[in-house]
Amino acid sequence: MRMIPLAIDEIIDHLLRHNFLNETRFSQAFARGKFRTKKWGRNRIVNELKLRQISKFNIKIALKEIPNDEYFKTFEALAEKRLQQLASETNLQKKRKKLADYLFYRGWESELVYGKVNEILE
Repeated sequence: MRMIPLAIDEIIDHLLRHNFLNETRFSQAFARGKFRTKKWGRNRIVNELKLRQISKFNIKIALKEIPNDEYFKTFEALAEKRLQQLASETNLQKKRKKLADYLFYRGWESELVYGKVNEILE
């Protein structure tokens, strides 16, 4: 905005004092939003927050915004939806790899992903 440095400092100070700029609030809203709308797992959320240089303390607070029961229900629903999309895949190994790659890209934990992939064998 081509402001002088003193004006910039004063504006940022005002925003911080009146809680308009708040790293904790941002990280909580980010985690809730990405989980609910984009169905991201905790790994992806953590990585994205780290990219935005959010502190570890605030990342931990943000992850508490995601209830465990809702987290696992979302994972199951996402995995089942992807399996239905892969129904035409006849090669079992390719199907398992595509499912795992999709879930890892979305940021889900490896123990959840491999547990789901191993269910396909049965």
